[in-house]
Amino acid sequence: MLQTEQTLFEQMRITELEIESRKALFSFTGADVKALQSFKPIIEENIDKIVDDFYGLQTSVSEIALLIGDSDTLARLRTAQRRYVLDLFNGVYDLEYVNNRLRIGLVHKRIGVEPKLYLSAVHTLKELIYAVINGSVQDVRQAERIRAAIDKLVLFDVTLVFDTYIRSLVSEIENAKDKAEKYAQSMESKVKERTQQLEELSQTDPLTGLLNVRHLQETATRILRAAQRRAEPVCVIYLDVDDFKLFNDTQGHRSGDEVLCAVAKAIKETTRAEDHCFRYGGDEFCIIMPNCREEQARENFITRFNQKIKLSLNNISLSFGITDTGPYEYEEANSLIHKADQKMYSYKRASKLQQQTMAAANDLAPENSTAVIHPISQSQSAADKAVE
Repeated sequence: MLQTEQTLFEQMRITELEIESRKALFSFTGADVKALQSFKPIIEENIDKIVDDFYGLQTSVSEIALLIGDSDTLARLRTAQRRYVLDLFNGVYDLEYVNNRLRIGLVHKRIGVEPKLYLSAVHTLKELIYAVINGSVQDVRQAERIRAAIDKLVLFDVTLVFDTYIRSLVSEIENAKDKAEKYAQSMESKVKERTQQLEELSQTDPLTGLLNVRHLQETATRILRAAQRRAEPVCVIYLDVDDFKLFNDTQGHRSGDEVLCAVAKAIKETTRAEDHCFRYGGDEFCIIMPNCREEQARENFITRFNQKIKLSLNNISLSFGITDTGPYEYEEANSLIHKADQKMYSYKRASKLQQQTMAAANDLAPENSTAVIHPISQSQSAADKAVE
């Protein structure tokens, strides 16, 4: 037996035992086999007329005519139909016979023959065979036995064909289900990815790429709770660009954006992976540093930040406010951020007052005096501007 036939039988789970079981369901016995074999010579004499009449009737149905199409297809169908009718009277209804019937079902399903058209064709074929029986067999009881045998065998064939229809439909449903599941998984993945992107966008400042203020309170609270469980300190740094509004007004907003991006870049490059860096708004930034004391932030972050920022912005100064909490007592997130903010503004006011005082002293100094009081340089290290 060919491999394709073996595969087909395996898929349909049809064995010789199953064939005998189906025959028994229709009471198809050895007597029926003999009745059909006895009529084979007459069928062979009339086979051309049966096939001609069959396709004459079939092609008169527009739906079937469309399925048949051209004359070459019709010629192939006539050959196949001739073989099918002769097989009905061969007297051998084994695995090979069943396999041929299964193939008929698969072909019919593949080319789009609906069950109603198939059943209509079966009825037409039976009527044509009955006409030959009625015109050729004089013995009424023998004619009835042959017709009964044909009825049983055709029903046997129909169940096989419908098995293939059902199997094909189940396969289509399973394929459609698989496609639907894959599509759903794909959509779920895309939705998840898009949701993550939107979530990241909602948390990220579009200009600087730092986290935005929307999640500052939540993040700070989460870090403080984790620090309490581990008895670790938390440091908050608040900073902004000095006289940024004046810079924007004189240099333009594009230059101002470049300054903010440069500050953000320096923050990213000098903070640790566990630190959380936010653009608070405008020219203000906030950094939350887990497991870090104020002194450590001054010595490590501030120093490195100033070195980094001088490389790109040597005419800009920044003001810092630094505070910490823990590891024994902890302030609330709002309070800690507010304290760092106030320290920054306190220093900013003190710095401006110092500059004004120094400027006034220089204005009052005698022209030939050698004593000159220098104002604070705008490029002054941010570490020197730390709030006490």
